[in-house]
Amino acid sequence: MKPLLALSSFIDGINERVGRSVYWLILVMVIVSSGNATYRYIFSNSSNAWLEVQWYLFATVFLLCSGYTLLKNEHIRIDVICGRLPRRTQIWIDILGTLFFLFPMVLLILVLSWPMFMKSFTMMEMSSDAGGLIRWPVKLMIPLGFSLLMLQGVSELIKKIGILTGDVADPGDHGHHHHTSADGEAV
Repeated sequence: MKPLLALSSFIDGINERVGRSVYWLILVMVIVSSGNATYRYIFSNSSNAWLEVQWYLFATVFLLCSGYTLLKNEHIRIDVICGRLPRRTQIWIDILGTLFFLFPMVLLILVLSWPMFMKSFTMMEMSSDAGGLIRWPVKLMIPLGFSLLMLQGVSELIKKIGILTGDVADPGDHGHHHHTSADGEAV
């Protein structure tokens, strides 16, 4: 189990570094958005390129931080039923959810997004909007983001199995889970 836990730690480190780097793009988005709005209102003029930069930045943050979000266990979870189950059962639900839902969905998106990116890259696809940007960089974010999510899914699966085998301490409710009570209140 030690080599798998080392792999898990390595993957966690990748997503930690990517997430902490990429989430600074939110500040850049705010600056670009504010600057674009200010310019539009002062000069009654706008640029499709600046609007697309905002969209590209949002897509980059959303996609490249998905693995980081899984690492921090910050994806939305509604544990009305699962939260009342024994911890071991919760771990098994996470394992089965990863194997039967996360991995197939990520693989499907990877299989479908790579040719879309390659087509955009080889033909140097441009935005159809006047003054728009080249499209392949943002389309590359899809397979990159979902690759990071897949890697983090592997890491989480290793850790869950490690918890079941006793090789990893169970963070339990201290593992940054978002729980929702039966009446919908966050707890």
